[in-house]
Amino acid sequence: MTPLDDLDRKILKALAADASLSASTLSRRLGLSQPATWRRMRRLQDEGIIAGRRLVLDAEKLGFGVTVFLGIKLAAKGRVSLEDFERAVTSIREVQTVEHVLGLYDYRLRVVARDLADFERVLRRRIMTLPGVGNVEANVLLSEERRPGPI
Repeated sequence: MTPLDDLDRKILKALAADASLSASTLSRRLGLSQPATWRRMRRLQDEGIIAGRRLVLDAEKLGFGVTVFLGIKLAAKGRVSLEDFERAVTSIREVQTVEHVLGLYDYRLRVVARDLADFERVLRRRIMTLPGVGNVEANVLLSEERRPGPI
């Protein structure tokens, strides 16, 4: 674990809220010089603490008004390889995340759809036909609070 000081944490919190912030903008917010801020940002990247930046799209504004979390238990783990299931499920464009988990289910998926009828179509025609799918549990997302993480 890399030791972080208060300035490192402030940089990480600011970037977690808005990953597009430049070193010069951050330096003004923190009262630090731009080169010093840039060096800290670079060190955090080089040490792997900042693993990347990504664009967050508003699914609802793109026409995907329903988000569903699926718990999937594979029917026969010995007959279907995990890699085959993962390869097949990641090819479905409505599936946003695929998480291999420990517990009641083998996988947790985040699926977006235009509406419930569209979700039912994706579930029946695409997900339920995947190799090895056994039990499936669906939870419809009602609201979401985004948190930057433990910094």
